[in-house]
Amino acid sequence: MRTKARIFRAITGLVILTSTGVLFGCSGDEQPAIETAAPAPARGAELLKPFKKELMHALQASIESGGPLEAMTVCNLEAPMIAESNSTEGVRVGRSSHKLRNPTNAPSAWVKPVLDAYVSDPEQRKPRTIELGDNRLGYIEPIYVKPMCLPCHGREISEDVAAKLAELYPDDAATGFAAGEFRGVFWVEYPAN
Repeated sequence: MRTKARIFRAITGLVILTSTGVLFGCSGDEQPAIETAAPAPARGAELLKPFKKELMHALQASIESGGPLEAMTVCNLEAPMIAESNSTEGVRVGRSSHKLRNPTNAPSAWVKPVLDAYVSDPEQRKPRTIELGDNRLGYIEPIYVKPMCLPCHGREISEDVAAKLAELYPDDAATGFAAGEFRGVFWVEYPAN
């Protein structure tokens, strides 16, 4: 009887793992990303905080010194360097969106299903921790449009900003937002221990 119970538990576990892989859109050669209820969100948020703070400081300083055109230079040149400088010791940080401006910020395999859930259901927009496999975790949280972002991401874009956007990002899809709307996500990948 115990053998039958073990076999049943093993089969049930495989069904759950397979279902999770389908749910998160994993192919056979990827490890399934599994949402965890572990107390790790606090750790993920802490690891993400320096990146967010440095990026916000750079954007605010550029807007104050040179307006939206200067802020676009920060987003285009400095933001990737800020992400890289905060990606050390097995930690990787970044941003992504359902409406990309920079194609290098396209969502990874584990970020995409969470991003899609955030887009389709506002009730889903809570920070999450995801088990990535290989003793790694991912943390993701929503980004909302701040008023300072509207000159470059809003519904009314000036001609000079529109021209610079077309030059820097020919396939830009990141305009038309209002303050407070969902803009995308911050994410971090890190060792589980």
